[in-house]
Amino acid sequence: MSKPAVSFYNLAWRWHFYAGLFVAPFMILLALTGIIYLFKPQLDPLLYRELMVVDAGEHRQSADTLMARVQQTYPQAHIGQYLPPVNAERSAQFVVHDAGRELNVFIDPYSAQLLGEQDGKQNLQAIARALHGELMVGTVGDRLVELAAGWGIVLVVSGLYLWWPRGRSRAGVLWPRFSARGRVLWRDLHAVTGFWGSALLLLMLLSGMTWTGLWGKQYADLWNRFPAAMWNAVPKSDKAARDLNNAHRQTVPWAVENTPMPASGAHAEHAGHHVMDQGPAAPQVSLQQVEDVATRGQVEPGYSITLPTSADGVFTIAVFADDPRNDATLHVDQYTGKVLADVRWQHYSPVARATELGVMLHEGKLFGPLNQVIILLVCLMILLGSVSGLVMWWKRRPQGGLGVPPLRHDLPRWKTAVAVMLVLGVLFPLVGVSMLVMWLADSLVVRRRAMANA
Repeated sequence: MSKPAVSFYNLAWRWHFYAGLFVAPFMILLALTGIIYLFKPQLDPLLYRELMVVDAGEHRQSADTLMARVQQTYPQAHIGQYLPPVNAERSAQFVVHDAGRELNVFIDPYSAQLLGEQDGKQNLQAIARALHGELMVGTVGDRLVELAAGWGIVLVVSGLYLWWPRGRSRAGVLWPRFSARGRVLWRDLHAVTGFWGSALLLLMLLSGMTWTGLWGKQYADLWNRFPAAMWNAVPKSDKAARDLNNAHRQTVPWAVENTPMPASGAHAEHAGHHVMDQGPAAPQVSLQQVEDVATRGQVEPGYSITLPTSADGVFTIAVFADDPRNDATLHVDQYTGKVLADVRWQHYSPVARATELGVMLHEGKLFGPLNQVIILLVCLMILLGSVSGLVMWWKRRPQGGLGVPPLRHDLPRWKTAVAVMLVLGVLFPLVGVSMLVMWLADSLVVRRRAMANA
């Protein structure tokens, strides 16, 4: 009974090798950018203190006064978003689109003094987030990250099978043999850290996949649903809330990305039908009135207000809360101030709730500093696992060869490993397609080379 397991082990090792060689560089990048984004709450006030931290005052200026000050400074710009201060010692922020640039403009909420600007796409956190999500190359990068995450799942599954003790002592299985040297020590570090971090790594990979453009969109289309009655009485536009999110900035929670954006139904009555043909009109509801809507609705501080960009557009109040139970997304008619939609945690489906909790755990925000420490340890495990795997490969590769583990077909249970890979390929279609490509390359190139060398 032991011989079939050898063949299964052999195939698992082969796929683990392929997955690791492809995934390792991506995992290193994702871990490093993830660590940067993980500590955003601590890093931002430290790096940009002169922009973000103010002395607490007694009287805050209205949002309209602050916006007028920004408009005076950037007369040709379009203001896209307003972020009220999160507490008494933080500045207010406007997202300003000026001559093709996206700027974060910071302003003292008490004196209305401009504190400075920051490139919205080229600051540390925006770069880390864009690299983490799409390698800063758009759709192609998104697909590569999705592919790496999918193959990361293959890596964990095959790695757990390779790690399984099979009668070995606990040394080298549950803890490394630090007395060992060379490749044996690297192997222990790789296997042991992989085992202890496997459950959290799977959670990280799966929760990260929900944000991807292909698999994540299909997942959201399947599970991210709300009762139709919530939108029956609301005039809807042809846009979805996901349009408010992008690679470098998060506005609305994942759970509401699929919801339709309402339309300001009174625009024709107040401004005439011709306004829609002339582009954005000046809203008749003030920014301060929209902030008052958020206050009355007890929206958690840290929310943003996205301004309408068309005559039938809406104000969107949204907070992607550290505790998803405090999530809120409100759409407000720009002419009447009426709340057209108000989506909270209690409206989420069970799957959406679980996903949001997973995302917040992924980002280290769900239960404060302890969550950050746990995710930091996972990121360090990913780095150690990736580096140790590359070192092991480098040490064992033959001169002038790739070092692909040999494949045996002489025993039946290798077919079980193929079945496992097929299931993963079906669950993650992009991975499945790449498996076929890799199988063809393996068959046509690697084995042909082996035959030529025989």
